[in-house]
Amino acid sequence: MGDFMKISARNCFRGTVEDVEDGVVTSKVKIKIEMPITLTAVITKEAVKDLGLKRGEKAIAIIKSTSVMIAKD
Repeated sequence: MGDFMKISARNCFRGTVEDVEDGVVTSKVKIKIEMPITLTAVITKEAVKDLGLKRGEKAIAIIKSTSVMIAKD
């Protein structure tokens, strides 16, 4: 997949954070993939803060069979 962190998941897509909507406990993060498609993941606000996700930044959508996770390298 390129020169980013090593991870066992193979369903990874690079893109740009299009929007972050904060809820009470979780945040909805939209990532525009270069194909062009946009994936949306609902992750905790703590994860958004820990990753420092902001609109316009590059991020990686990692897809598991049960959910979509967000990573940043």
